[in-house]
Amino acid sequence: MKAMLPGNAVGTDEPLVLGEAAEPRPAADEAVVEVEAYSVSHGEVFRLDDRLDRGGARWRPGQGVAGAVLRPAADGSGPAEGARVVAHPPALGWAERVAVPTNSLAELPDSVDAVTAATLSPAGIAALRLLRAAGPLAGRKVLLTGASGGVGHYVTELAAAGGAQLTAVSATAERGAKLMQLGAVELVTSVARARGPYDVVLESVGGDSLTTALAALAPGGLLVWFGQTGGAPVALDFFSFFQGPNQARIAHFDYTTSDATYSQDLSVLVRLVAAGRLHPEIGTVRDWTRTADVITDLCGRRIRGNAVLTVG
Repeated sequence: MKAMLPGNAVGTDEPLVLGEAAEPRPAADEAVVEVEAYSVSHGEVFRLDDRLDRGGARWRPGQGVAGAVLRPAADGSGPAEGARVVAHPPALGWAERVAVPTNSLAELPDSVDAVTAATLSPAGIAALRLLRAAGPLAGRKVLLTGASGGVGHYVTELAAAGGAQLTAVSATAERGAKLMQLGAVELVTSVARARGPYDVVLESVGGDSLTTALAALAPGGLLVWFGQTGGAPVALDFFSFFQGPNQARIAHFDYTTSDATYSQDLSVLVRLVAAGRLHPEIGTVRDWTRTADVITDLCGRRIRGNAVLTVG
């Protein structure tokens, strides 16, 4: 079958190559999904760029896909053949077909198309779990950095629906325009322009963004660190930190750790989209042969919201 392969895995200088890969060999609790669309996440881009451990030579990108069940799980779990699904495979989803554990699948109603559904994993899952980590937000002041990406749009709408007074940080007003429509009370173009103090800071950029956002935290406030899309590491000074908010807390966030299964969280997101209560922001939809171009644009911050590739 055809699949997107990391260039260095096949001996080329290209970041990605459309080549031949082995057909999926599903375990008993895995269904084979025929992929119709997939999304691209920053985490996958970092792994392709060797900024994260690839987890073994077998690793190929692909953690957010939508399509139809081609072959149901042998153990009888999960959706039946032909069912339309959204899925969070461990990897390998940038391909014509992928094996997915049935506890990482959710069925789609006719009202939710594959392109829209593909954005729910991993971006929607990360947003849902991030807000759980932040705790109750009704009436609380929240600062969200890197807000114009795929996760940020979901966080903004979900947090606003939960009663948060959210300030969104976006590099430009144009990139952040949709965030106001989704419920943000304020849009600023740099963390330094944010007017605290904030009860909760959701930080995804790293570098100076985190240290500046930390200074805007209220006493006893919480900063949840969920990314480093800016690429620069964070430098924290012990003494400066304690001159800032009294008893402030920093929490590391990893969306892959949760009491809920991917299937459960995807089902929640699908219901919200189908009910018109969650509106995925899709910045670009292109044929999967242009995946490398999408990655370049994503790294250059030329895509607002989610990037989706269609297969076939």
